[in-house]
Order: sequence, then C-alpha cells, then structure tokens
Amino acid sequence: MRLPLIALALLSLLLLPAQAKDDFPDVTDDGLKRVPSKQVEVLYWRDGASLAPYRRVAILDCFVAFRKNWERDYNSGRRELSQRIDGKDMARIQADLAKEFRVIFTRELEQRGGYEIVSTDVVDDDVLLLRPAIINLDVAAPDIPSSSPQRNYVASAGSMTLYLELYDAATKDLIGRVVDARQARDNATFQYANRVTNKAEADAMLRRWADLLVKALNEAKK
Repeated sequence: MRLPLIALALLSLLLLPAQAKDDFPDVTDDGLKRVPSKQVEVLYWRDGASLAPYRRVAILDCFVAFRKNWERDYNSGRRELSQRIDGKDMARIQADLAKEFRVIFTRELEQRGGYEIVSTDVVDDDVLLLRPAIINLDVAAPDIPSSSPQRNYVASAGSMTLYLELYDAATKDLIGRVVDARQARDNATFQYANRVTNKAEADAMLRRWADLLVKALNEAKK
C-alpha cells in the first residue's frame, strides 16, 4: 500500500501551519486526481474507480497525531506541574480517539448504511479497506489527572483533520483520499469543558465523516 508515500503525506500535513493556504496538487504522485467536493476540503479519486461494488468495509487502526507544538503551547501557560500535559496523557488521548474512531465508523456503517464490518484479513472484491488518520489534533482543554482542582472553560473544544485513504481490499489499489479539517462547535461564550464534553464534540465530528462515507457508498449503488 505504498507506506512511504503515506508517511510522507502525513508528515507534510503535520508541518503545515493551521491557516496554510491550499497547496494540494491537482494530481498526486500516486496517480489520484483532485475532484471538486462540497462536503470535504480535499478529495482525490482514481479515474474509473467506483464505490458501487463494495458491500463490506474493513477498517485499519486509526493513526492519531497532535498539532505541531501542541504540548509545548498547552503547557506554557501552566505553572503547576500537576496541570501540565505529559507523554502519558497524550498517549491516552490518542488511544481514546483512535478507539472512538473505530466505534463511531463501525456503528454508522452498520446501523445507518447496513454495511458489514469485516477483519482487515478479508480480501474479497466486495470489501472496501479504510486507512484512517486523525492529524493536527488540537484539544483546547484536555481532562488530565491533577492533584489540584481545576476547571477549564473554552469557547470551542478544539479541532482535528481527517486523512482517510480508501483501498480495494482484493487488489490493494488506492482508489481515493480525503483530507478534511474540522473545528468543534463554537459556543460563542466560554463553557465548562471536561472529558465528557470533549468526547461529545469529537464524536460529532467523527459521525459527520462516517455519515458522508455512508452516503457516498449508497449513492454509488443507485
């Protein structure tokens, strides 16, 4: 599946500033062409490819990476060590989000779309293989264990970018790629944030992406 190209693509996106202009090429090195989309920021597709044949979906583990310098920026305004983020906290957040991606996409594909989720070992020609990543993750108020009481108030829970590649499971051909940055709901005023509210906002973004995939699969079969 051309892992070096995937790694390079993710690295380039992670190094982009949050407000970087659209520097995505019209044609990628792996032969995908950019196509217009009103639903996501960037959509690439292989000529002649279709989602029509796919009745089942396999999902690889979701890679999760924080925004560049997120840990440094978050800790810079906190004097107490107990209120600072460390590597263990970041690893927990990454693992939780990766797990939630699988839960949300599995539920939406099965319940809303009627698509069976199968193991990534299944290589039949009706299986669509997803290689997902969440990058540039920015959590405004992560809920971390602390010896001193703290309450966090934010106007928005944060943001993250979906980087999703779609493969034909039988041939291992890359047929499409999606890149879409999303901001959590803007509350207009500062509101209390904790692990529960952070999860709810992340789930809302994940559901939107999963629903777009379900709609695309359904539309291809009409």
